[in-house]
Amino acid sequence: MEDGITRKPYVTSKNFYASRSKTYYYGLHVFGSFQAERYDQKIQKAIESLPEYYTSYPPCRHIPTKSRMYRNIILDAHLIIYRVTATRIEVLDIIHKASSISKIRSVRKIRM
Repeated sequence: MEDGITRKPYVTSKNFYASRSKTYYYGLHVFGSFQAERYDQKIQKAIESLPEYYTSYPPCRHIPTKSRMYRNIILDAHLIIYRVTATRIEVLDIIHKASSISKIRSVRKIRM
């Protein structure tokens, strides 16, 4: 890889799967099957890009740390929040952008 960035595997939490499912079904009911599938594919592509590009996404400004271990992928209406550890990338949750800051900060408590 370029710039000496090591490729890391990613894992996803149960919270992420549940939130992703809720996002899909909400989109299905509000926007229809085509848009729901398209948005779900966009989420999947963003997650699959993490092993190579996890440092490209900005630190999560709602969860500040000195090490900047919490980062987020900004999609259309959602934030995919993940944590970078020494050995892997932990995808914690997908949260709507309009969520309260306390809900976003609660993602820190998710254990893998």
